[in-house]
Amino acid sequence: MATDKNRATAAAILPLVGGAQNVTSIAHCMTRLRLSLADRSLVDDEALKALPAVMGVVEDDTYQIVLGPGTVARVTPEFEALVEEGRSAAPTAAPEHVLTADELAAQGAEIKAARKAKNATPFKLFLRRIANIFVPLIPALIGCGIIAGINGLLINLEWLPGITPALAAIASGFMALIAVFVGFNTAKEFGGTPILGGAVAAIIVFPGVANIEAFGQKLSPGQGGVLGALGAAVLATYIEKWCRRWVPEALDVLVTPTITVLLSGLVTIFGLMFLAGEVSTGIGTAANWLLDNTGAFAGLVLGGLFLPLVMLGLHQALIPIHTTLIEQQGFTVLLPILAMAGAGQVGCAIAVFKRLKNNTSIRTTIKSALPAGFLGVGEPLIYGVSLPLGRPFITACVGGAAGGAFIGFFSMIGEKVGSTAIGPSGWALFPLLDGNKGLGLTIAIYGGGLLVGYVVGFFATYFFGFSKQMMSELNVDTTAHEQVVAGSPPRPRTRPRRRRRSDPAAPEGGTLRDGVPPSPSVRAYAYALARTGRRSR
Repeated sequence: MATDKNRATAAAILPLVGGAQNVTSIAHCMTRLRLSLADRSLVDDEALKALPAVMGVVEDDTYQIVLGPGTVARVTPEFEALVEEGRSAAPTAAPEHVLTADELAAQGAEIKAARKAKNATPFKLFLRRIANIFVPLIPALIGCGIIAGINGLLINLEWLPGITPALAAIASGFMALIAVFVGFNTAKEFGGTPILGGAVAAIIVFPGVANIEAFGQKLSPGQGGVLGALGAAVLATYIEKWCRRWVPEALDVLVTPTITVLLSGLVTIFGLMFLAGEVSTGIGTAANWLLDNTGAFAGLVLGGLFLPLVMLGLHQALIPIHTTLIEQQGFTVLLPILAMAGAGQVGCAIAVFKRLKNNTSIRTTIKSALPAGFLGVGEPLIYGVSLPLGRPFITACVGGAAGGAFIGFFSMIGEKVGSTAIGPSGWALFPLLDGNKGLGLTIAIYGGGLLVGYVVGFFATYFFGFSKQMMSELNVDTTAHEQVVAGSPPRPRTRPRRRRRSDPAAPEGGTLRDGVPPSPSVRAYAYALARTGRRSR
């Protein structure tokens, strides 16, 4: 039954993105189906957004359809199967007009130029590459972080002393070699041979570097960390590409890897390790100083601005900073503060649920997305509720700012709260918490921050998230419309509603179609589009 539902969702999406022939690649993350498309103009955005399973769409380097956690992992295989079936069933007969190579190249260049102009600024492309390097490491960071937390608890309770050393080795092994994995992914992302990137990055964690002196100082294994590994692998990639152009093919298999590892290795040992080590130390010092001296204000700013940063894709710049802090201190003090943005979003959603008592469409979306929101997956609530409504998105940020200020205040008085891994948020972050004053206090502070974010996000949205006009447009009963569409007579209303022949959410021309009033949920969405100046033409 669930399989039929997932296949039906995939079948509904496929024609709205231009069919199987328009899909060039398929992937998914925790909440989004990510598609590369041959022709973006074939996508029907509004029809996609109207599908019950779709919580929103995002256009970036790929076209992203927000389906929510769990759902996207089940819909994606069905979508892939339908695409394969569609390609296999495609007619082999020549179409009426076959594009020439020049026409196809011109069309591709036009699509590429439009996409670049809208989304692919050099800075965002750079951040996207950085994210592609570190995001694949998150599952290992989470798993090892949870094991480290369990091991710490067992040590504090003096339980299972024969097991804790083994757990420590399991939890620490990945972090000891994380530079190698960063180097591997970096070379892969920048177009080099991944194993060469890993080989050069391995120099950083090799114990023998302790016998080498650079800049008048003895090097230490791991000095420079993930930043040094990233720089070393990028350098190795450019050296490799240079060798590929100039080394004869007969000698390429011997000469290119040797020169690549030798030159980039020497630069890493006598330059990058020291410089990256200084930068890494500076990041740790700056983060600690910021929270020690301006904790409440820093938390307010970080917690309040994180959701807009996510919307702009700029949050990716924080990934290497988190990883560096985990390498240095064992935990990142920034992630628990940033997680408060999700708490504000949850409080906002509950307030919207309470205020819009008659809008069953929005309330159904909230009920389905709220559990994921509590676990730190905020995209369904962002794209399905707060962002289309406008003002609730701002009040959600206010809730995040309050929660961030709460945790920042405790950091300022010496009670640091950190996370041993990146990725999870909300309640899912509890198993990964660590700090400098004991696990119990750390959990209490983080839980208090979540509670503050929930409460402030709720009250800010409840009292300031809706204007009178928004309430009149949004707080309407959807039951009558659903019954009319289904062909059954609507239930009696306690208060008659006046029907107008012109409606801001009606189809083009503003008239009612076939005498049936537009759905209040459609009217609400049209209102949001009009408010943000994004009405579809």
